[in-house]
Amino acid sequence: MVYLARALADNPDAVSVDVQQRGGKVVLSLSVDKDDMGRLIGRRGRTAQALRSLVAAAGARDGVTTSVDILD
Repeated sequence: MVYLARALADNPDAVSVDVQQRGGKVVLSLSVDKDDMGRLIGRRGRTAQALRSLVAAAGARDGVTTSVDILD
């Protein structure tokens, strides 16, 4: 996910991911520069939904429920 987020961002050095376990679920908190927020979310949230789908598919492969939070 870090690779994808950095590829989308104009300021890739500002991208960071924090991983936490909450109630049997892995939560990935993605932080990006404010200028990259719109680009990462995408029109009507399509880019954000695509990132969430990829992370969910990778987690499902390993039997893990995942969630992605995009922080500003």
